[in-house]
Amino acid sequence: MSLKHGIAGLAALALTGLFGSRAWAGQPEPWQFGFQDAVTPVMERIDSFHNMLLIIISAISAFVVILLAIIIFRFNAKRNPTPRKFSHNTLIETLWTGIPIIILIVIAIPSFKLLYMQDRTPPADLTIKAIGSQWYWTYEYPDYGELTFDALMLEDYELEEGQPRLLATDANVVVPVGATVRVLVTATDVIHSWAVPAFGVKMDAVPGRMNETWFRADKQGIYYGQCSELCGVGHGFMPITVEVVSQEGFEQWIEWAQEELAQDSPSDARDLAVAAKRD
Repeated sequence: MSLKHGIAGLAALALTGLFGSRAWAGQPEPWQFGFQDAVTPVMERIDSFHNMLLIIISAISAFVVILLAIIIFRFNAKRNPTPRKFSHNTLIETLWTGIPIIILIVIAIPSFKLLYMQDRTPPADLTIKAIGSQWYWTYEYPDYGELTFDALMLEDYELEEGQPRLLATDANVVVPVGATVRVLVTATDVIHSWAVPAFGVKMDAVPGRMNETWFRADKQGIYYGQCSELCGVGHGFMPITVEVVSQEGFEQWIEWAQEELAQDSPSDARDLAVAAKRD
């Protein structure tokens, strides 16, 4: 199975190269500051919300530092040997109660909108089922018959030029650009988490439970993620690779994948193949 997927991965590289430009930007960069570039509406909202919160918290922090400086230097014991004694100030107490409430309301409104947007899946153009196992992902395309395949991390000696270490897989999830993709997430053994930072997606994969998330990638390219739930000794070695291609390229990939990636071996044989690859 691992040899099959290795050949399949190389063939996919050659095949999808015909579908459009391939971008390798959907991964962390050395000394990166801030989020990865957003390629979905959800991630754009997350980025915008983060920037708004950064401004608010910076203003609050600056205000508190200024107040502390004023108190330290203007109202110390040396400058005020005989301090005034009072217990209440109605205006100040009203302000320090009212202003935080206003700030929380300003934060809450876009926060609730974002949570609703993330949670409510719009009508989907494509459904993918992601199944987490120790330590690899299995993908099913229920809209296209029995199309099922495993995606294992590429070892160092298997990497092609441009493929990032610990993030590239031997079989990619392929979706069309601009399509609304519903992702059904579950697991076979322990809790995993399907996460792709550039998409703003992170959904736990829980055994016996089917969770749902969605994304719509508006830019072609290859985007990487990883399991984001501690799931055992191989937790750091079950990456996610999603390739966004044109609609025409997706249709060609589906035709190819149904012949080359269709899962036709029993689960025990797949587990043995995974174990052999890890050894």
